[in-house]
Amino acid sequence: MQGKYKALWLSDDMFDECLEVIDQRQLPFEYDTKYLSTTDEVVEAIKNMTVRGAGVIGSVAAFGIYIAAIEVYGDYEALKEKAALIRESRPTAVNLMWAVDKMISLLKSSDNVVEDARKFAIELNDKEALESQKIAEFGCDIIEDILKKKNKTRINILTHCNAGWLAVIDEGTALAPIYEAKRRGIDVHVWVDETRPRNQGASLTAWELAQDGIAHTIIADNTGGHLMQIGEVDMVIVGADRVSANGDVANKIGTYLKALAAHDNGIPFYVAIPASTFDFEINDGVKDIPIELRSEDEVKYIRGVDADGVIREVRITPENSSAINYGFDVTPARLITGLITNKGVCEADFDKIREKFRG
Repeated sequence: MQGKYKALWLSDDMFDECLEVIDQRQLPFEYDTKYLSTTDEVVEAIKNMTVRGAGVIGSVAAFGIYIAAIEVYGDYEALKEKAALIRESRPTAVNLMWAVDKMISLLKSSDNVVEDARKFAIELNDKEALESQKIAEFGCDIIEDILKKKNKTRINILTHCNAGWLAVIDEGTALAPIYEAKRRGIDVHVWVDETRPRNQGASLTAWELAQDGIAHTIIADNTGGHLMQIGEVDMVIVGADRVSANGDVANKIGTYLKALAAHDNGIPFYVAIPASTFDFEINDGVKDIPIELRSEDEVKYIRGVDADGVIREVRITPENSSAINYGFDVTPARLITGLITNKGVCEADFDKIREKFRG
C-alpha cells in the first residue's frame, strides 16, 4: 500500500516526507488533516487525540519512528531516545508500545536506519490492514450465522465507541464485519452508543457509517440495556485497546456495563481485535491493565454546533463541581462470547488464546 491508508498517509512537505493524519477532534463538524513532521508533533497528536483508536495509535507510532529517524539523521542511539517519548505518550493502548518496540527491534542491525524505518513502518501497517480485512470476513460469518439461526433478514448490532477505519487501518475492527455485511448484501442496522465523555460514537462511528450509507441510530449510552430487554439487539461488537493473556478486555469506559447487560439478556458479545492488541505480559486484565485517567474537562465541557452553525465548546456542569474521567474499563473474559481476530474466532480463554497466537 506504500504508506497510503484511509486515516493516515505519507505526504511530502517542503523538505522531508511527513505523516498526514485526519484530525479526529474536528469530526463530524469539519474534515481537516494535520501534518506530523517531528517526534514532538507525533507525541502531541497521540496525547491530544488528534489520532485515537488503538490500531491507528500504533500505526502513527510506527511512522513516528520513521519521522524520528529523519530527525536524528539515522543515529540509532538517538532514535531510541525519541522512541521512548512516543512509547510513553498514552498508557492503555498496547498497540502503541508494540509498534514502537517492533520498529526499534527491526532497526537494531540496520545499515540505513532512515530508509529501513520507512520500509518497516509500511510493512507493519500493510500487515495491520490485511488483518483488518480478515476480521471483517470472520466477523461477517458470525453475522450470517446469527441471521440464519434467528430466521431474520435484518440484523441489529450495538457497538460502543469507535472501532472503524478511523481507529484501526483500513477496515477497523468492530465495524469491519459491518462493512463486509454491506458488501455481502446483508440488511444491517447499527445502534451507536454516544460514548461520553468524548462522544466518539456519536461523532466518529456515526460519521463513518454515514459515509458508507449504513443504517444507524445514535443512542444515549444508557439505552443499550433497554434495547436488549425488548429484543432490539441481536449482537454486540466492540473493539479493544488491550487484551490480557487470559482474555480480559480493556475498552472505552462503559463497555463493561454493555457486557453485563448482554450477558443478562443472552445476547452474544464479541470483541474484534488484531493480534497486536494482545498483551501476553498481563495475565489478569482487571487487576493489571493500566487505566488512563484523563482531564476532568472532558466530562465538564462538550463541543457542538450552535443554532448559527458556529462550533463551540460549552460547560455542562456547575462551575465548582469536580469530575473524574477514567478513559477505559475492563470487561472480564467470562462475559465475552468470543474474540474476532485475524486468525478466526477465539474463546476469551488463556489456553485457547495461547494455542492460537503463541503456539
